Amino acid sequence: MTDPKHAVATERGRYYADPAGGPSLISVTNITGSSVHKPALVPWGAGLVADAVIADPIAVARRARTEPTALRRELVALPNTRREAAANLGTRVHRRAHAIVIGSPAAADPEVEPYARQLARFFRLWRIDFDRDVEAVETTVMHRRYGYAGTGDLWVWLPTGRGGRRELWLIDYKTSAKKPVTTVYAEQPYQLAAYRWAPVALLPDDTEVPAPRPRRTAVLNLRPRGFRLIELPSDRAVFRAFLGALANARYLHDAPSVYPTILPPWAPGSTSRKAA
Repeated sequence: MTDPKHAVATERGRYYADPAGGPSLISVTNITGSSVHKPALVPWGAGLVADAVIADPIAVARRARTEPTALRRELVALPNTRREAAANLGTRVHRRAHAIVIGSPAAADPEVEPYARQLARFFRLWRIDFDRDVEAVETTVMHRRYGYAGTGDLWVWLPTGRGGRRELWLIDYKTSAKKPVTTVYAEQPYQLAAYRWAPVALLPDDTEVPAPRPRRTAVLNLRPRGFRLIELPSDRAVFRAFLGALANARYLHDAPSVYPTILPPWAPGSTSRKAA
């Protein structure tokens, strides 16, 4: 994930400001992050805490006696801290990927370099000519009818059709230091479908053009020692499922945080008591 031009961080997650002046558009990743069940997160967070305790049980036991409140606060915060660090690395990898495709210089970043090498290997394997084969890169797309927007990583022509015919692919980069290179998650097709079926794309100067319409979609899993291009579905059925997640996210974001307490008419403080 990068920092798109019109993206705005809010207390409800990322939204996009519409450059045409319309209502704010909810981010695709905000939708999948707030309304799609992710059962792996709880065991992952528990595992991080367990690993931290196992790594130095004597120090943890000592702190549990001398400063239990601070220790508990640190352990509880550990999953969020690690998640933020992983998101930061993902952002830096995406920026480097963008620089590779458009041929711009990039600052040295030793942590990012292994992922950049794997991405370069992917481009060499597929013999991608950036001028000839790349249709769009780091491009924001919008669907005003449904009120969402998002930024896709790469639209590229690959020779995957019959007889080596070129087909347009939408590819989303996914980075991880430890997850298997084959890892996919249930919400990833939603993200790809949202981008695939959005009708409008924004150029860097905010000019609106028809969005690229890919024939196929995939995630490109980048790891420090390998990569894997994995095709995922993004057809109309997946898009309809995404719209369900969108409706759920919108309800959750707009729902009030406080609801009225109902008391019987005779209870003190009841607003439904009849006048004497």
